[in-house]
Amino acid sequence: MGPLKGLRVVEFAGLGPAPFAAMMLADGGADVVRVDRPGAERTGGILDRGRTAVGLDLKSGDGLARARELIDAADVLIEGFRPGVMERLGLGPQVCLDLNPRLVYGRMTGWGQTGPLAAKAGHDINYLALTGALRAIARRGQAPVPPLNLVGDYGGGGMLLAFGVLAALRERDATGRGQVVDAAMIDGVSLLMSGIWQRVADGRWQPEPGTNDIDTGAPFYDVYETADGEYVAVGSMEPQFYDRLVRALGLDPVQLPDQWDRTSWPATKKLFAGIFAGRTRDEWAETFAPLDACVTPVLSMAEASADPHLMARATLRTRAGRVEPGPGPRFSLTTEGEA
Repeated sequence: MGPLKGLRVVEFAGLGPAPFAAMMLADGGADVVRVDRPGAERTGGILDRGRTAVGLDLKSGDGLARARELIDAADVLIEGFRPGVMERLGLGPQVCLDLNPRLVYGRMTGWGQTGPLAAKAGHDINYLALTGALRAIARRGQAPVPPLNLVGDYGGGGMLLAFGVLAALRERDATGRGQVVDAAMIDGVSLLMSGIWQRVADGRWQPEPGTNDIDTGAPFYDVYETADGEYVAVGSMEPQFYDRLVRALGLDPVQLPDQWDRTSWPATKKLFAGIFAGRTRDEWAETFAPLDACVTPVLSMAEASADPHLMARATLRTRAGRVEPGPGPRFSLTTEGEA
């Protein structure tokens, strides 16, 4: 079931972002077939869920013929190889679109299909580095911190590809023609930085990392260590939330500097840090639970799987003895468990 029921997708096995995009389409109800190397067929991992797998030797005549049969019957093709690999296999966009003019051909790379770096290797951290995103994710005077591989591979990669595929399908509804979707992680990361680029354009962003309102520069948007070595996350940016934060810390807002006085931020952060260090994380969680102040405990992954709110929404689910994220987003016409 799901809103994508009836959509036929052929996925050529790869790593990271392309399988994530295929997983999202499968979660939405699409019929996804993954083409693997013979003997490497896998469907048991979280990123592999919701689809079948077939092993094909694409360097053999029979394997290539079978792949073309799948493509001829498909609505979407997804691949995540370096530029030129599918062409060398005899399954490039021109060949496939000649075979199936309605095909949406989704290509997932880090650097894109064109440009000086198109043929080079790279990973999430490299794409973030070149786009300026990585340098901005740092505390003042400290080295940048890679945000796992969430921003390039998944947010700026797999989700961008899934969006591009669905957009191309929408155009196909109007024109009857398929097309190539060039989803590049450098493009996706840059898109995710739109809000920061807007701050730069408005003159509201300082070039030194860790000195701005959402990069740990401000006392009202940071992570504070507690007495038990755990942490709480503070996002009390709006004035009403900041007022509740300050009062919950036992301080008088009138006696503090203006919230947006950047010159006072280091001293106020030090003050807040000292107070948060006086109690445990769970004690602070209890204090802030009845308050609408944008303050939450920082949970481990194991703790998150038992969080009452995440459990109520089945955001994290236990299947086959393991915890995994549930499908998203939710649809009003697709009942729970069908997507």
